[in-house]
Amino acid sequence: MPRLAASSPLASDSTASTANTKRRPALRAVIFDVDGTLAETELDGHLPAFNQAFADAGLDWHWSPAEYLELLAVTGGKERITHYALRKHAEFARRADFPQLVANLHRRKTELYAARAAAGAITLRPGIRRLLDEIAAAGLLAAIATTTSPDSVRALINGQLGAAGEARFACIGAGDVVASKKPAPDIYQYVIDALGLAADECLAIEDSAVGTAAALAAGIPVVVTAHAATAAENFAGALAVLDGLGAADAPARSLAGPAPAGGFVSLTDLIRWHGSKNQQQSAFAAPQHAQDIVARTGI
Repeated sequence: MPRLAASSPLASDSTASTANTKRRPALRAVIFDVDGTLAETELDGHLPAFNQAFADAGLDWHWSPAEYLELLAVTGGKERITHYALRKHAEFARRADFPQLVANLHRRKTELYAARAAAGAITLRPGIRRLLDEIAAAGLLAAIATTTSPDSVRALINGQLGAAGEARFACIGAGDVVASKKPAPDIYQYVIDALGLAADECLAIEDSAVGTAAALAAGIPVVVTAHAATAAENFAGALAVLDGLGAADAPARSLAGPAPAGGFVSLTDLIRWHGSKNQQQSAFAAPQHAQDIVARTGI
């Protein structure tokens, strides 16, 4: 997977701010989460793959959309299966080979998800491709920080961006490359170390409170693009909270903080927000907007 070494010229060309200014250094990298951020993968991709993997293994487990959305509080696929089994199928979880069974289930689930993603069944959220193009044209870096397995990330990127899709990202931090998953900051720290950049030279794009907490714990400012499953979560500390990046036929709506200048989030907006240091200090509470998102997406 693409990875920019810390010895890259970017690492030595620092634009760190001086002690007597409150502005951040210039934005040099945008780090994307995957599930729910690059694409709405959870209900369209991961959930059916989990349920098919359970069926293929002869298990009578079946997660409903509502149950799965609750399980998303547990980050990581293997961790999610383990959590569910311990709560609902204790006898299964007591088996001596339980860890291997979990690994087998997750491996099969990843295969099924990858097949769906490679077939184009999971599409990028509106505005993602446009923003990636803007980042590349400006000479900035794009990167990924996710708890999703590398194979799942690769399948989504190649399925939507083509064979050269991975090359759009200077670093792809995914899966078990770190010991602790979000909301721990480890995956973000891994990515910024690989890029050779300081945390405040980067900006994270996240969709959930768990992911937002991980980025903030690593010292990285965050812009949130919420969706139906996360719209009512607490995004305190984010620079801006929106219902998406927006597109010509679906303008982005601000849920908390600043709104994009032209109806959709551009790199210019991200640079402005990154430099502002404005953060949402109170708990995110916009139930009417959350209900609007749910209504529009049918969840």
